[in-house]
Amino acid sequence: MANETLRQPQHAKTTVVHLVRHGEVYNPDKILYGRLPGWHLSERGQRQAAATAASFSGHEVSYFACSPLQRTQETSRPFTEVLGVEPVLDEDLLEAGNTFEGLHIKGIDSALWNPKYWPRLRRPGVPSWGEPYEEIADRMFEAIERARLAAEGSEAVLVSHQLCIIAAQRRARRLPLAHNPAVRQCDLASVTSLVFIGDTIVDVRYAEPAGHL
Repeated sequence: MANETLRQPQHAKTTVVHLVRHGEVYNPDKILYGRLPGWHLSERGQRQAAATAASFSGHEVSYFACSPLQRTQETSRPFTEVLGVEPVLDEDLLEAGNTFEGLHIKGIDSALWNPKYWPRLRRPGVPSWGEPYEEIADRMFEAIERARLAAEGSEAVLVSHQLCIIAAQRRARRLPLAHNPAVRQCDLASVTSLVFIGDTIVDVRYAEPAGHL
């Protein structure tokens, strides 16, 4: 990373693009909600969003965007209060597509025990049950690049979803996009920060401002 920094032109500006995961969703039945409409934050999720937004007080944020889904827009509300701007709704920050949307997929009642769904699981490295990791990373970096250009020399905040942020994290770190979900580092209302000098990522940072909730 240090060598990459040294190779940058002296006039290159430092820009930080923060990827914020939404807060906890009210989901007592443990449904995989995906892109389905109407899923809103729980009371805990609202507190998480407020705590993470408060951590940006005093930051020079000149670009703010979020996924158009309800939970990300609700997570963005306290950011608007802190930053003083409304978010741009960016389709490229949308939750990953998943063919198991609307199903219960955890525990002994999981739909995944039903053999009729097993063909969808045949290629986990793609993954075969939803939007390919490569496509997720591609569109996330379209949103990230728009943010970097708009906030050049300052900071940007993008509110998105866990898998989308993981795909961006892994591409930024030059890691394979296929991964074990158990090793994901992207807790609720967490912040993954991509530090650019010019158009080059020189650091990837992670923080949990709402980790105490």
